[in-house]
Parts: sequence; structure tokens; C-alpha cells
Amino acid sequence: MPLIRYACSHCGTWQPWFSHESPPGCPTCMDVRNALPENGWNFRSAGQVSELLTTSWAEALPGILGFHCTPAFGLGSTGWLLRRPEGNVAFEGAPWYSRGALEHIASLGGIRVLSASHPHGFGALWQLQEQFDPLLVLHRDAIPYTKAFQVRWPVDGVHEVTPGLTLHPIGGHYEGQCVLYDAATRSLFCGDALKVELGPQGEPTGLSCHKGFHYAIPMSHGELRHYRAVFEQLPFENVFTPFEFARGVTRAHALALFDRLLAGRPHTQPIPMRELS
Repeated sequence: MPLIRYACSHCGTWQPWFSHESPPGCPTCMDVRNALPENGWNFRSAGQVSELLTTSWAEALPGILGFHCTPAFGLGSTGWLLRRPEGNVAFEGAPWYSRGALEHIASLGGIRVLSASHPHGFGALWQLQEQFDPLLVLHRDAIPYTKAFQVRWPVDGVHEVTPGLTLHPIGGHYEGQCVLYDAATRSLFCGDALKVELGPQGEPTGLSCHKGFHYAIPMSHGELRHYRAVFEQLPFENVFTPFEFARGVTRAHALALFDRLLAGRPHTQPIPMRELS
């Protein structure tokens, strides 16, 4: 029987399965860090997803485009495209890339390197790999979650993706989680190492971190110390997660958050930005 790809409507995870039946479950939803769908599994084929979703894109900062889908699908991830003279880099994936989105990326020169922080940001990376054949770089500990696409370069330390863009392993929230630091814009693509609360105008109002968001599982002190050690080396002034762009969330804010959580019992409640300034 031929294999096709199915997306979980609850979290957006893509997986290959047999064309004559739906997958028996979603590995991401089954993980303790994620919630199960209240009404059972609902898997959509690529053809069904293409009819359901519209992909749009916008520039967050000069040279950085965000791709997202409407209506909301899965966790609602955003795929970021960083334009570079040496070749474009895609980090994280949107739930789906329409033909128009793929044509727009092609008009910008395609994608040279493809990567992501962890499974919550994978989205439809498989589409970008099939369309542009980029070098797909991920931490070796993230490989068990990559059934829908093929890792070309497993890394286990700091890795220069292209000049000025470096991948830093931090683990914590997920095995193999990495952050991407962009020295040109002083931005950190931080995966789910940080959760940013946004106000009505898109302004950051609170900051938190978690091992598991849905069940409010906090980070351990050891994991927080490792986060702090990595973040301390990266002088960022903006944060990109798989779900939002937060201008003005800085290294100082993140270090203050980690210090607060290290001072006692860790938790997942957001701390107001004014208390971290």
C-alpha cells in the first residue's frame, strides 16, 4: 500500500501512513507535554489540508518573513524565512504552504538551509524539503520526531547555519530543542524556550517558560540553568517563537525570568514584563 502524509487537526503534526486508513494516533499529542483532542483523532490528508487552509505571509523585520495559515490549524505555528545573500534559511514551518506561498519563496531564491527548534515548530517542513531540496539541519535528539521528512545533517553542538546565523542546542522543553541566533537583527528564534504574552497591540506583556504548556509542567532548576548559560551568550533584542514575534523582548528580560524561577519553586505562570525590566 502506498504511503501518504496526514496532519493531525489537533496539533498539526504531519506523519506518513497508509493510504487506505487513518493513522492510529498522533505521536505529538500522545506525549505527556501535550493535550489529547477532546473528541478523538481527526486526521487530514495533504489534499484535504490544501482545500481547507489559506497561506499568507508578511515581513516581521527587514529580511524576515513569517508564513501562517487561516483558519487556525493545529497549534497554529508560523514558518520564518530569513533572506540571506548566501542563500535563504527557513526556520520552523507553517502548517501548510499553498502553491502561491511556494512560488513566492521560489521568487526570493528558494531555501538553502532548513531547520527548526523542536516538533511544535515542524509544521509542513516536508513540503519545503520536497520543493527546494535544502540542507535540513536538526539536533540529533530531535530525529525521533522527524518521520515526515529526512534530516540531512544531525548536529549536537553549536552550529553555524550561515554567516551570522548560529544554532544553539538547549534541550529543556523538548529533547534536541535548539534556538537560532541572528546576529544581524539581534533576534533569537527561541522555539518554546520562552512563552510571550502579547497585549492588544502586539506588545509583550509577560514572559514564562515551561516543560509542558497544556499541563503546566515547569522546568527543572538544572534545565533553567542551562537555558540561562546559553541565553547569556546571545545579546538579542527581539524574540521569534513558533507562534509569535515579540519586538523588545531582550536577553535581560529572559535572564531575569530564569533568575526568578531559580530562586524558589519553578512554575509556568507568566511574569509581567515590568517586573523583569
